[in-house]
Amino acid sequence: MQKIITLLFTIMLLTACSETTNNDYKFSGESEKWEAEYFYKGTEKWGEKDGTKTYSNQDNYEFVLKYKGSLEELSSIQKLEYSYETNHSGGKKTEQFTEPPQTVIFSTSGASKGGAKVSEDEVIKVNVKWNDFEESFELNNTSK
Repeated sequence: MQKIITLLFTIMLLTACSETTNNDYKFSGESEKWEAEYFYKGTEKWGEKDGTKTYSNQDNYEFVLKYKGSLEELSSIQKLEYSYETNHSGGKKTEQFTEPPQTVIFSTSGASKGGAKVSEDEVIKVNVKWNDFEESFELNNTSK
């Protein structure tokens, strides 16, 4: 019984010294011709070391852009440029096509340690340019 009490006390002490928050969000939105999703997973850790409070974070994301029409409609595309912007970061990708694309889905992903985190109430701005066309739209958190 004494060992159980000691073990429970140790677990409570370790839990009191550190706290971890997991953020798992899915942002979605669409325009006339395009729809997109932004998946965000992040971990924040607060603790204490040598009497000083500590904080660390790491995250990963995936941005997925999908053409709402048929693959045949994209057959004449020569250049696709898309970008997304959160409150503190963003990304941009350009694809050149010498042959018709083989898919209507385009994506990019990444990860960071100690970078800016995405909050659950952000609105992510998306811009898509292809040939002589351009559309902009917003992604909102759908995982609330």
